[in-house]
Amino acid sequence: MRIISGGLDDRRVIALLETHLATARAETAPGSAHALDLSGLKSPNIAFWSIWEGEVLLGVGAFKALSPEHGEVKSMHVARDARGRGIGSAMVRHIIAHARSAGMARVSLETGSWDFFRPAHALYRRHGFVDCPPFGDYRPDPNSRFMMLDLRGVPPKASVGGAEKD
Repeated sequence: MRIISGGLDDRRVIALLETHLATARAETAPGSAHALDLSGLKSPNIAFWSIWEGEVLLGVGAFKALSPEHGEVKSMHVARDARGRGIGSAMVRHIIAHARSAGMARVSLETGSWDFFRPAHALYRRHGFVDCPPFGDYRPDPNSRFMMLDLRGVPPKASVGGAEKD
């Protein structure tokens, strides 16, 4: 398994992002889906990665710098056939490491509040994220759940016995 920077011009990545966007919009109330489309992910303040096993795309992740000390997990999606293998955990660890290397103190995220998003909530909690109020340009929304990870003085989370399952 390897995580590479970029890939937004690869047709396989584009197809997975289209699936992610369609799913996010279908599983979220109108006006409450905040997933970025392809052009939004190409913004200069967004870092984007794809995760592969050989030539098979397993998932994608994106990180948005909100300030020099604060970033946002902006997008995460694991291909349906790759779920339950620790791919999401690998990407979350990669995004957290990226934020740490940039000297950030905090990483936040917004995800849906509906039952469909429970696996995502559990994934982020396993990596130390806790509920928080809206941040950045977000406003209170019963369809959104906001979470954050304080990176100050918190050592990186190590997995025991290999990759964590999600």
